[in-house]
Amino acid sequence: MDKQAINTFSSEDIIDIFNQTFYRTHNTKLVSGSDEPLYLPASEDCDFHQIIFAHGYFASALHEIAHWLVAGETRRLKVDYGYWYESDGRDAAKQAEFEKVEILPQAIEWALSISCGFDFDVSSDNLSGIAINRLAFKQKVYQQVLALLNTGFSERTVKLLNACQNTYQTKAMRAEDFEYKGMYQLV
Repeated sequence: MDKQAINTFSSEDIIDIFNQTFYRTHNTKLVSGSDEPLYLPASEDCDFHQIIFAHGYFASALHEIAHWLVAGETRRLKVDYGYWYESDGRDAAKQAEFEKVEILPQAIEWALSISCGFDFDVSSDNLSGIAINRLAFKQKVYQQVLALLNTGFSERTVKLLNACQNTYQTKAMRAEDFEYKGMYQLV
């Protein structure tokens, strides 16, 4: 990619950034899909790992990348990292379990969004009609972001954050960058 800042958020741009950053070193490509997101390790059908994100959406790409950044080497050899996923319609207990495992990936997704200059909001990923306390979930993701800013991101995450900041010409992240618009305080 050239050094001129990108001012749009196309899936082709984030695909290029990710693939230029990780294809050679991790044999992994970001791929736009037409359906549900999916991670596929290399196999006899495809000689590279694929992070497939939904419908060409920029936000979906960032979210799926965040899951890849969280997954360790062993997990990256399993379909969907070997994790369970229960689709829309979760009851309150399963929703709480879902949110617990989504805190770290969504914190990383938020950092990626900031690095691209892209708006972020948490995803509860449940349209079943049960009452979801989105503010409480946002608070947990926010606290995780602050912890990561304090302790540091993983090496792979830092590499991608830097690539995004360079491409989108955004500045280094600060805690103030993670405040929600329209919210008075997240304490």
